[in-house]
Amino acid sequence: MTLGAGLLAAEAENPLIPHAYELIVGGFAFLVVFVVVGKILTPRIQKTLEERTEAIEGGIKKAAEAQAEAQRTLEDYRAKLNEARHEAARMREEAREQAAQIKAELREEAQAEARRLIEAAHAQIEADRRQAFTQLRAELGRLSTELASRIVGESLEDETRQSRVVDRFLDELESAGEAAVR
Repeated sequence: MTLGAGLLAAEAENPLIPHAYELIVGGFAFLVVFVVVGKILTPRIQKTLEERTEAIEGGIKKAAEAQAEAQRTLEDYRAKLNEARHEAARMREEAREQAAQIKAELREEAQAEARRLIEAAHAQIEADRRQAFTQLRAELGRLSTELASRIVGESLEDETRQSRVVDRFLDELESAGEAAVR
């Protein structure tokens, strides 16, 4: 055998080296798969990857927006809470002031009522004293007239005379009382 024939025989017998028709069919199949994958599947895969990327980025963006909104809401809540606390403190202070004012007004009213009652009591006492003094003066005048009638021995029933005698007697009595006090 010649060297060329031996080489062909060796080629035919070598299972690792494919036949030429298999290489052509395999190359053609590879080109068909490459074209199908390159023209049909790759754009679809790219489109799916882009959609997923957009969905993920959109989700991340929405999550960031939601977190920012939650942060704004929390800040608003804290601001309103602080405002409510300040308002409550202001209202407590106003209530204390109003309570103090009402207490002062009630105290003034009670003091005014007490003064009015005391003045009314003084007026009543003064009126009672005058009435007692008038009654005492009348009784004293009657008794002194009766006593003077007994001493003088004549009747002093005349109203005018009796009034003059009683008034003179009481005036002398008052003068003597005032002189004794001084």
